[in-house]
Parts: sequence; structure tokens; C-alpha cells
Amino acid sequence: MYTCCVKDKKFKAKQTKNMFLPRQYGDLSITYDVLQAYQNNYLAQVTIDNSNPLGRLDHWNLTWEWMRGEFISSMRGAYVHVKDDGQCIYSPIARYYADFDFSQVVTCAKKPVIADLPAERANDTKVGKIPYCCRNGTILPKLMDPSKSMSIFQMQVFKLPPDLNRTALSPPQNWKINGVLNADYKCGPPIRVDPTEFPDASGLQATTLAIATWQVTCNITRPKIKQSKCCVSFSAYYNDSVVPCNTCACGCPEERKCNHNARQMLLPPEALLVPFDNRTLMTKAWAHIKHFPVPNPLPCPDNCGVSINWHINSDFKGGWTARITLFNWGDFPFEDWSAAVQIKKAFAGYEKAYSFNGTALPEVNNTIFIQGLKGLNYLMGETNGMRPKDPRNPGKQQSVISFTKKQTPHINIQKGDGFPTKFYFNGEECALPSFIPTSGSGRRSSGASLLTITITAIVTLVLLMMDRLH
Repeated sequence: MYTCCVKDKKFKAKQTKNMFLPRQYGDLSITYDVLQAYQNNYLAQVTIDNSNPLGRLDHWNLTWEWMRGEFISSMRGAYVHVKDDGQCIYSPIARYYADFDFSQVVTCAKKPVIADLPAERANDTKVGKIPYCCRNGTILPKLMDPSKSMSIFQMQVFKLPPDLNRTALSPPQNWKINGVLNADYKCGPPIRVDPTEFPDASGLQATTLAIATWQVTCNITRPKIKQSKCCVSFSAYYNDSVVPCNTCACGCPEERKCNHNARQMLLPPEALLVPFDNRTLMTKAWAHIKHFPVPNPLPCPDNCGVSINWHINSDFKGGWTARITLFNWGDFPFEDWSAAVQIKKAFAGYEKAYSFNGTALPEVNNTIFIQGLKGLNYLMGETNGMRPKDPRNPGKQQSVISFTKKQTPHINIQKGDGFPTKFYFNGEECALPSFIPTSGSGRRSSGASLLTITITAIVTLVLLMMDRLH
């Protein structure tokens, strides 16, 4: 006996109606799952998932607002920055939970600030042992490492009357998340979605559903003028001067006695290696040699923690090269740093990044994604000079990037086609200069460059002596 089965051409699958809203797409998705529910408390899991190909978070801080008087009793995979028992004792929480030991409570704050645990706590039996936790707040793009593009923590949440039943579940509101020198994210309200599916803990091929699930979608916002966190300077082999970062590119304190709106003064190349406060005499000397105007008061600094120099290194018949240098002016280092460059007219000719790992991403607005190779993925912070009076030295990383002209035969490097139209560092869009170096001065020779540097040093020394006499 046998039977033959054929597909019914008239069959139409029934469309199942979801009880809740569909999940939304965003640069960052935060999922709030209730895994266990009791009369007066529940176990919640928070999952932070990065979907942006360039965005990332370093040392992330997450905060929200409890709307129903909830408090966090215990937590695994993360911790709160401030633990204050008084917030529990002097509140309605203590009146209802009269016999509760609040010394063991994580926090009763209405707006807790939560951070990821450091890596050494990953195997801690009390606060660790959670997958995708304990990376010191680092969430990378999936392009860099899919296993590090997510962060998870769990917490036991207690409730107050009248929400004393298993189904009275309310997620916190007003979610905010940020990192150190990362893009700013704007988060929407939590929306109820279909329960998240988890693999069954028994190891069988079964699925366990969350009791309730909410999703918070966060999107990257473009930095406003003078509110960036990093900046770019431009230079080229055909011009002696460097176009520095814009004045107040990353903001300016009001009390600074400098011009907030003046255009930044052109610099000699060696000035990029010293902090802004130590560039004044070099900048004045360069202006004197080149007959540039000197505004009074002088322009304010860019005030950026990270600056990048994009230098047109060469231009020949078959191609051209650029040199990229990263400067870290902060005290803390950047581990697993990443950068991204958009060059509209030159992208098709991208060949290779030599000291960095460069990946062409035509699907992401013709972007070249850059990260450090093994051993070069650690951007050190600023360090002291060799002598006590020497200026501090920034952390530096540098590489040459080559381009061919086969796919871009009409590109004109000396007219600015080789400069980026957008630049990102660790997911943050950096401020670009308002103009580019011109080729009016022609190609400079190494001898002329050495002579110019020598003259600059002499003029700087003279200005320093005059400054001390006054």
C-alpha cells in the first residue's frame, strides 16, 4: 500500500492576527522581558541589541523612570551607580515592606542609572553568570563582532499597591542611554509586542515564551553645530598649512576669554602634535611667516576629546593616497576603536588600508569602515611629556589608505575630491572643517618644508622671549 501527496493549489494559509504591535526597527533596540511573575514582584530581563552598522556604545549608562513606585531588589549582569538606602526607608516603600532588609536592596531610586559590569565579574556567582554581560559597557557593531553587539542583564523588581497581582505589570518609561564619546540616541516609549521566544532551559527542542514583552526603539541623532564629540582637520602635500578643527566644534564654556565665532587659524603641521593650549606661540609665528591675519581675541579651541587628521599624501597618474591619524586627547583609552569614512567621489577607487583593517561598505552610503588590526586596536589616552615642562602627548594611531583611479578617472584630488564628506569615530559623527586646503601654493619640496619648520621655530622662540619680557 502507498499514498501520494500533492500540494493543494487552492490552499491559502490563514493569516494569524497578532495581539500586540509589530516589533520596530531602530539603530538600537531595547527589549524588556518579564520572565517570572509573582504577586508582589517579578523577574525582568533587559536586552540591548545594536542594529546600526556603524553605531556603538562604550561604557554605556542606561536610565529610565519608574511610574508605579517599583524598586530593584537584586540585579545580575549590571549594577547601579548610586546605592542609597535612605531612598527606600524614607518612602512609601518602607511603609508597605516594613520587615524588608533594605541594606540588601540594589536601589529604590525612581530614576536609576545602570551600567554594565566589568569583565572580571563575568563568572561571579552572585552578580554575574549572565550571557552577553560584563564587557564594561561595550556594545560593538555586528560588522566588528556579532557576539559583542548585545548586552543583557536581569533584575528582581518589587511592586507597591494596588499592583499586587501577577498580571499587573508596567514597564518603566522615559528610557535614555548614552556612552563615552558615542553618538547620542533618542529613545521612544516602550510598546507592547509579542512575547520573546527563548530556548527551553531543559535543552530539548522546545521554546519558552516570556510572560510579557515591551520594546524600546532608540535612533541615533545627528549632532548639532558646536555639539560634536570629535572633529577632523584637513591637510595636503600641496599646501604648507593645516586646516584645523573648527572653533568650538565640541562646545565652548562661556567663561573662556576667546572668540567663540572666529574662524580657526591655519597651523603648521607640527602643531597637531601638541595640545591646543600649547599651540598659541606656534600659531602666531606661523601667521607671521605666512602673513595671515591674527584675530583679537584669538579663536577658542575645538574642545574635542578625539581629533582626526586627514592628509592627502600623494597624487599620481594611476591613483592617490591619504594618511589618517587619530589623536586621543582624553585620559582614558579606547579599546576596539572604530572609524568610518564617506568619500562620495572617491569611494569606488578604494584599494587598501595598510596599518588598519578597512572594509568597503557600498550598501552603507559608500562608507569605508576602519578598525585597528590586532595589536593596533587600542588607542591610548594622553600621557605626560618626557620632562615636567613639556606638553602632554596625545595617544596616536596612523595608517595610509590607497586609492586607484581606474574606476574614477575624472577625480580631481587638488580640487578637494579626496577629502571625506562625513567621518565617524566610535559611531559618533565628527565635525568637519568649513573649508579645504587649496593648491595655490603648489607642490612643496622637502627642503622648503624643513626650512619653513626651522623659520617657525626661530620665530616661536623670539615670540616666547618677547612674551616673557612683557
